[in-house]
Amino acid sequence: APCTNQVGVWLVGGCLWVYSMVVLGGMTRLTRSGLSMTDWKFNWEHPPLSAADWTREFAKYKQSPEFHKTNANMTVEEYKF
Repeated sequence: APCTNQVGVWLVGGCLWVYSMVVLGGMTRLTRSGLSMTDWKFNWEHPPLSAADWTREFAKYKQSPEFHKTNANMTVEEYKF
């Protein structure tokens, strides 16, 4: 019986974990608070460091539908945060 109890705890824990991920994902989607990724970076690439890098990344973001729909007045300084 202890083995059955452990399997039950494992199953309940897994179900709770999946439920929490669905809730978190739904909240992120409904509140539009997710990250605006215009380009996927790999491990060996670095984040924007110079003003030119930030301007280039912001130019990519300005082409995204999110910028046009909700952030059309955003500046590059606001984009950094």
